[in-house]
Amino acid sequence: MRDPPHPNPAPSLAALALPRGEGVSPFTNYQLPITNHQFLMRKLADIERERALRDDDRDGQPALSPGAKNYITPAGYARLKHELQQLLDQERPELVKVIAWAASNGDRSENADYIYGKRRLREIDRRIRFLTQRLEIAEVIDPSRTGVEQVFFGATVTYRDSKGVERTISIVGQDEVDPARGRVSWISPVARALNKARVGSVVSLKTPAGTEELEVTEIHYVQLG
Repeated sequence: MRDPPHPNPAPSLAALALPRGEGVSPFTNYQLPITNHQFLMRKLADIERERALRDDDRDGQPALSPGAKNYITPAGYARLKHELQQLLDQERPELVKVIAWAASNGDRSENADYIYGKRRLREIDRRIRFLTQRLEIAEVIDPSRTGVEQVFFGATVTYRDSKGVERTISIVGQDEVDPARGRVSWISPVARALNKARVGSVVSLKTPAGTEELEVTEIHYVQLG
């Protein structure tokens, strides 16, 4: 004989599904209310989980093409190394402690400190991977050298455009670019145009507005901080 049906059968998965767009409990028959705050936190957790999956598929950092050189100045190398050590020795360990504390406070799916802590940890780990890779393939070149009369990596160059406006730039690595200080990448269009030029040389720079003529007026090789 078959067992008689249970007087209070368990609800099906479909019956437990939260109605889309409603902040009510899926366990309506049992009168367990769910607050708007809890509902929003669960939605936030779902969004963060989806974002984490997307972030794990990419580092979000510029990459060098296979076999490309990663030229960098001693100062630039020191800055990257310092940042890496700060992340490894201070910021990451401190964040791990915060995440562990947040995880001990209850349901992780509704824990904002835990959710944002894990997201920040992923960002730090991506940055650590990026810095490690860049430092491993870095070729350090000291720009403070003498006897060089042409424009190469590390040069500080002053040039005059067709309107008579002068500008001074320093040619540095991709990880050292700082337009406010006149630091441009060695693979930038202006650096490529100036490559191997001498004082008095006129080079052509292709821009969206057309081709511009640049006259080199000074070349220096100095220590870059």
